[in-house]
Amino acid sequence: MTDPAKIRGKVVVITGGARGIGLATATALQALGAKIAIGDVDETTVKESGVARGFELYGKLDVTDPNSFESFLDEVERTLGPIDVLINNAGIMPTGKLVDEPDRITRRILDINVYGVILGSKLALARMLPRRSGHIVNIASLAGETHIPGLATYNASKHAVLGFTDTLREEYRDTGVRFSSVLPTLTNTELGSGVSGPKLLRSAEPEEIADAIVGLIESPRSKVRVTAVAGIISQVVGLLPEAVGDRIGRALGSSHAFLDDVDAEKRKAYEERARGA
Repeated sequence: MTDPAKIRGKVVVITGGARGIGLATATALQALGAKIAIGDVDETTVKESGVARGFELYGKLDVTDPNSFESFLDEVERTLGPIDVLINNAGIMPTGKLVDEPDRITRRILDINVYGVILGSKLALARMLPRRSGHIVNIASLAGETHIPGLATYNASKHAVLGFTDTLREEYRDTGVRFSSVLPTLTNTELGSGVSGPKLLRSAEPEEIADAIVGLIESPRSKVRVTAVAGIISQVVGLLPEAVGDRIGRALGSSHAFLDDVDAEKRKAYEERARGA
């Protein structure tokens, strides 16, 4: 059961907070009394979301730009106080075969999904270490524990986030700063539009991911997988011989889910936005 006393008054920064998992998380934490700051590169949508929900602070944030990120964090601390939690949520997931992926898109995925997480963690850590207090939550993916055709660069980026976060957890052990990874399955947000999840496994709702993040802030631990069933399957498959694990993945439809089975029309708007078209 949620204990609002463990959330109330915390200053929480969420990147990619204009929509999807970021917005659902901001909404859930606000309801428990946290002070919310959402940033997003989509200035129009982040303002609309911030105004509609009455968040304490909202504004444009480009996680690939050190000046933008530092200025945003400065504004948060001037306005709301010292940052207690940074949730590095901003990320993109263009789909398709690697050979067809323009280098500009490869770099864009890595810049947002990996460099943005590293940059945000570094800037937040520099503020949290002197206070010996803080929590950095990095949104990875179950794709970071497996391999899915059609998502090669995205998979690589989420593997990187997991390795990065685990390393920080040990590097800054006993400093008072905590580090956690969140590993969602395919989630019903715009990022997952036009894509069908693995057979036998349902997609998650953004509110489920938000609830898991709330739980992490209340009781910090290294990782949480959502949904629980998808997480268990991911862990079990990872322990199996490679050929067996691959066969299970193919049986669940992973070979085609992000390639031949994508509904291009339903996904068009997201792909254009994610690719910066």
